Amino acid sequence: MKNFWLNMPTEIFFGKNQIEVLGKQLKKENVKSVLLVYGKGSIKRSGLYDKIISLLAENSIKVTELPGIDPNPRISSVAKGAELCRENKIDFIIAAGAGSVIDCSKAIAAARYYNGDPWDFFIRRTSVKKALPLCAVLTLAATGSEMNGGCVLTNEKTLEKLPMGSVRLKPRFSILDPVYTFTLPKNQTIAGIADMMSHVFEQYFSYPDASLQDHMSEAVLKTVIENAPVVVAEPENYEARADIMWAGTVALNGLLELGKEGDWATHMIEHELSAKYDITHGVGLAILTPNWMKHVLDEKNCYKFAAYGRNVWNITEKDDMKAALQAIEKTSEFFKSIGLPQKLSEIGIDGSRFDEMAESALKNSRIGTFKELNKEDIVEIYRMSL
Repeated sequence: MKNFWLNMPTEIFFGKNQIEVLGKQLKKENVKSVLLVYGKGSIKRSGLYDKIISLLAENSIKVTELPGIDPNPRISSVAKGAELCRENKIDFIIAAGAGSVIDCSKAIAAARYYNGDPWDFFIRRTSVKKALPLCAVLTLAATGSEMNGGCVLTNEKTLEKLPMGSVRLKPRFSILDPVYTFTLPKNQTIAGIADMMSHVFEQYFSYPDASLQDHMSEAVLKTVIENAPVVVAEPENYEARADIMWAGTVALNGLLELGKEGDWATHMIEHELSAKYDITHGVGLAILTPNWMKHVLDEKNCYKFAAYGRNVWNITEKDDMKAALQAIEKTSEFFKSIGLPQKLSEIGIDGSRFDEMAESALKNSRIGTFKELNKEDIVEIYRMSL
């Protein structure tokens, strides 16, 4: 296990009606003016918007709104939000929505104090020196953004999708009420499930091995696999929704990667798909992940896939390579069983841009630590996914 540093400053308020703590928490922060960031209006249909506005009014907090954040959030929304923060003397941001809203809010928090192009953070031209504080009110279990300092944005002009992060962007607190996920459409629920599982895979299939973290990863995966069919069949099953929501947070709050070096290859090559074709990130991950597994599997690392198969899927095969192949097949079957697409062709993507996307993925950094990928590897994974 490698040396590590752990910082987890985000307070979590989990469970029914935890939105009631919002006013008290903002008073603790001495907040006078907030930017309320949200998506296409689902928080209005669920009643969450009215509740937040009421709580802010009760505490005499001025509200400026930034609605309409896209599922693959755009850098143009960040520039707009940062300008609203300057004009209205915003001292706190409330991100009410899914990971896209939270990610966009983090970038706005950083851009507020930066006079250049916000995209500079994502191409490593600058780093976060100062940021507005923020909180998250989560409405979709998927990204873990509610308890980490990372964010991913799309540049609609260059068709790039890149990550950036800073400890300064971790939410001060986050409110996680599983009830807010009851009315989610099935396609959003299952895409979120694929996303959180992929987060675990990126940390589990990495070096060096770390026994406790790996077993924690297996526990998160088992929890998701057990509860996913339940939330699909019974959208208002509170206990299943609660387990899925907390699993999504733990999957990317920093605990699983301690002492390890995450791989993140599947995420980086999927970012090219969702940047170029504007597909749902979790859908792209569900299609690519089993094919990444097949492509990188070899005699050296098959023990890891075999451990995954035995500890998560209860595979009894004693030969590591055979167990590994069975585990990969189980992964594909699971994604299919909850309704996720299996091939890029199912979502209207052909192979015409594979070379371009592979080159773009490699433009800013190496891809993969579990097994490094070159352009030919990435193109082959795309082709396997057709």
